[in-house]
Amino acid sequence: MAFIKKPLKKIVDGGGAGESDAYIDLGELTFEDGQALGVAAEHWVRVAEVYRYEDLNDLTTHVYNGDMLLVDYTSLANDELALKRITADLKNVARDTGGDVAAIGKNWILATPAGVKIDRNKIRGNL
Repeated sequence: MAFIKKPLKKIVDGGGAGESDAYIDLGELTFEDGQALGVAAEHWVRVAEVYRYEDLNDLTTHVYNGDMLLVDYTSLANDELALKRITADLKNVARDTGGDVAAIGKNWILATPAGVKIDRNKIRGNL
């Protein structure tokens, strides 16, 4: 019974507290290839919120540069004209870049550059 009491006594007395206070700084984490986490990547998934139609002009440059753009248009959900203009512009960007565009969930649109297509079928887990 003594072998059980020793580990429990360390935890109760605070002997193991130093180990639980230790943490890993993800900014300093490196991988096998020597690259640190958070370092520049070839392509990014950009998340944006659109509050007015004019905001879209600055955002579409990311798709032209090869990044994916996930647009939250919740603030414009009731403005049909703005939504039609936004979706038309994103379709034009997808056509220009050879990418794809699709509605993702409620109030989200995903626009992708060349080489990235969006699967419209959901992958479902086992029920």
